[in-house]
Amino acid sequence: MRGSQLTVYIANQNHRVGHLPVVEWILDEAKQMGIQGATVVEIAEGVDANGKYHAARFFELAEQSVAVTVVAGDGLIDQLLTQLHEGSIRLFYTRTVIEYDTLGVDESDETDGRRSAT
Repeated sequence: MRGSQLTVYIANQNHRVGHLPVVEWILDEAKQMGIQGATVVEIAEGVDANGKYHAARFFELAEQSVAVTVVAGDGLIDQLLTQLHEGSIRLFYTRTVIEYDTLGVDESDETDGRRSAT
């Protein structure tokens, strides 16, 4: 399949959209659109879109930067970007055209611990 990989960078985990932390809000928006998976990566150090340096410190972990990556068809990524834009929070993102698929056997395809012949 072809689609896009969208990575949204959050410089400060304290930011909120409504009652949700921004990371949870992004994951919730993606889930509501039917995007099947996302990866959240904590970043040790980084510089935000305003040039401010952020680093994970023992007493300031809430200031640790985070990246949320989702992969889906272009239409779903377009919808997600529209929702994120309407959230009225400043976010930096990258979008890359990719090819994606799954490998291996789905657990629902297995019977009694053996692979089904499909």
